[in-house]
Amino acid sequence: MLSSLSKLTSEQLEEIRSLEQKLGKTLLSFSTYDVVSDDLSESDLATLKALEEKLGTMLVAVRGLKKA
Repeated sequence: MLSSLSKLTSEQLEEIRSLEQKLGKTLLSFSTYDVVSDDLSESDLATLKALEEKLGTMLVAVRGLKKA
């Protein structure tokens, strides 16, 4: 299982912003996905790592992405 920031509609974002104002807190929304990591060749892994370093983020290769 993998979690990431949620993709929300503008209406959902507005509801969250409203609650943030009410609470005086910043909120983050996460969604989970039922995924299985995929295998990468050494060459592919090196390419992936290079892009991670360039972007300053973490990438995960998965087989099929199904929202849980």
